[in-house]
Amino acid sequence: MARDWQELFVTGADSAAPTVAEPEREEERRGFLRRLRENLTKTRQAISAEVSSTLFDQLDADTWEHLEEALIYADVGARTTAQVVERLEREVESGEVADGHALTERLTDLLAELAAPEAPGADRIDLRHEPTVLLVVGVNGTGQTTTIGKLAWHLHHTLGRSVVIGAADTYRAAAVEQLEQWAARADSAFVRGAPDSDPGAVAFDAVAAARRDGADVVIVDTAGRLHTQDELMAELGKVARVIGKQLPDAPHETLLTIDATTGQNGVRQARLFAEAVPVSGIVLTKLDGTAKGGIALAIAGETGIPVKLIGVGEQLEDLRPFDPGEFARALLTSE
Repeated sequence: MARDWQELFVTGADSAAPTVAEPEREEERRGFLRRLRENLTKTRQAISAEVSSTLFDQLDADTWEHLEEALIYADVGARTTAQVVERLEREVESGEVADGHALTERLTDLLAELAAPEAPGADRIDLRHEPTVLLVVGVNGTGQTTTIGKLAWHLHHTLGRSVVIGAADTYRAAAVEQLEQWAARADSAFVRGAPDSDPGAVAFDAVAAARRDGADVVIVDTAGRLHTQDELMAELGKVARVIGKQLPDAPHETLLTIDATTGQNGVRQARLFAEAVPVSGIVLTKLDGTAKGGIALAIAGETGIPVKLIGVGEQLEDLRPFDPGEFARALLTSE
């Protein structure tokens, strides 16, 4: 699993990339894990009474029913919950799991397993293309612009990559201006079009600029759209095709931002966006503002699309690679 930025990206040998000392990386990971636990407090409190070891002192039908209710309430998802509880029941009956503490540990492991990608390495982002094109999609208000800005910052300042940001959301002047500010902060080149111009043309120009200037990564923003708006979803597919005509196999990565506070609607968004473009990863934002943090597990487990990044706040350090094991532990325990 990708536990930090260096592990998230596949770069190949690159001596020019900044190196971070292992003690510093480990301290950064611990710091994020502390914030993650703090920001998942609402979810953890909502289910802690049900998954604490005292629940398992006397196992009966009510025990499993209460556990199912707790996990579903935390938006782990009905299908994922059913799989987890069924396996726990079976392992308790067979004697594989002996007591409440062991059962809580096993619950953590199972949740992490279900959120892990099906294919090894599918949770990583391959930057070995020249340039690598990342397309970012999502509904308005999901944190798409700030995600792009933070991603560009880490690509440049953590990995030493040169970045071009293309503002293909030509319908909202405020979004373009905000993205331009982030580009300046991230020391990234910025490509914009005229208001209401063709988004595909802006995406084309951004890729062309990156190829001309030898940039390593292109991040293309797209207009936020509801997954129920057929015309806008069709246009999203057009943007992807325009990029592909200029650079075969691009976009190399399509990231979908989802607001965690939307709960199960996030699963539906993931499925419908994946019908319009080949979504390769999820960025789950605003986990600090919900008691439904289990949605990260539901999206990964029920759609098969790996969650690659999570956001737990507004600061740069609050966007991090998703580690299912760390997340499951933070969801269930405060230590």
